[in-house]
Amino acid sequence: MVSRLKRSRVKTALAMLGLVVLAQPVLAEPPRAVIELFTSQGCSSCPPADALLASLARQSDLVALSFPVDYWDYLGWKDTLAQPLFTARQKGYAESRSDRQVYTPQIVVNGMKPCIGSDQARIEKSIQATNEGRATLPVDVSLKEESGVVTISVAETAHTTQKRGEVWVLPVMRAQTVPIGRGENRGKTVTYANVVRGMTRVGEWQGGSARFEIPRSTAQGDADGYVVLVQTAEGAKPGPILGAAKGGGL
Repeated sequence: MVSRLKRSRVKTALAMLGLVVLAQPVLAEPPRAVIELFTSQGCSSCPPADALLASLARQSDLVALSFPVDYWDYLGWKDTLAQPLFTARQKGYAESRSDRQVYTPQIVVNGMKPCIGSDQARIEKSIQATNEGRATLPVDVSLKEESGVVTISVAETAHTTQKRGEVWVLPVMRAQTVPIGRGENRGKTVTYANVVRGMTRVGEWQGGSARFEIPRSTAQGDADGYVVLVQTAEGAKPGPILGAAKGGGL
């Protein structure tokens, strides 16, 4: 009887230990790149790029985002997901690079390198070029959610050279399927992955370790999750992305 009791206690203890282990938070690996696709429902060349971005979004070490733009709306179909904010972001990148190249489908890698959105080989080369030998982005970003508040922790690493940036939070829809009734893609149904639904500036990072707090309702809104970016900027012109993290189950 004593032996059975001991065995029961051991099993209970092991079970409790198992529960403790399972309850530990899973730390996401730092991303090696942020991939931004500027796309449009009115662009006949975009569906292959949209499909590629969906594939990239499934890679845990990438932050892949769709930014629908509105400048092709005049072609006969108004993009149902586009925002002028996203068009302004794409144009800001072009001004920052001084090449003024704005087109769809265009991908911007780590806030620096533009390439055709369906060119996977060029995207990978751009990741390697912008990382300059690093395995991940140069600034660490970690997230914690508690009592309806998202705490964003930002810290330098041994690879950090630029020590100033803006902290942004972007609500993201995991997938949006759109039947397109008119324009160049008339009759097609396209699924867009990781669609950004807005951008909120949280604050400014000035090197070292810093913490920012934002209500989860602001970070995620009605979306499925959110992404946090630490990015340099010169006025309205976005620059290199220093760090990033995914939250809310993305």
